[in-house]
Amino acid sequence: MIITPPLRATRTYVQRLVAEPERVFPLLCPVREADWIEDWDPLAVFTNSGVAEQDCVFITAGQPNNAVWYITRLEPEKGFVEMLKITPDVTACKLTIQLRAAPEGSEAEVTYSHTSLGPRGDAFVASFTEEYYREFMREWEEQINHYLRHGRMLRKAN
Repeated sequence: MIITPPLRATRTYVQRLVAEPERVFPLLCPVREADWIEDWDPLAVFTNSGVAEQDCVFITAGQPNNAVWYITRLEPEKGFVEMLKITPDVTACKLTIQLRAAPEGSEAEVTYSHTSLGPRGDAFVASFTEEYYREFMREWEEQINHYLRHGRMLRKAN
């Protein structure tokens, strides 16, 4: 048995979204994200309802390994979702999103906490910088806001 202190990186960003939480929350779903994130295509989604729900599991393609996601808490009335993402031999990640009403729509406080599971994870955690995360979150914010404003996905320029 190996017992060791975790190598972990936790980052939080608050997105400013142009719609109220009730409109945003349903889009935080492995199925509905395909409406607004280009190239989002989970390999499988295990759900009774066809969309995000408590205990929904989904798999996304990745390198060096596919990731398994598990929705551990889904509280639409509170605007809260929590997921675990396990990428074998790389990281275990907890993602939380808390939506709040704001004067211009809503705010989404998005926190990713990645814990390394070995050498590949060590490299990932080292690269998960504040600058990297801020850029990732701004891209996501731009994509979802475009969808909320126009009802269609923002396409990348070729």
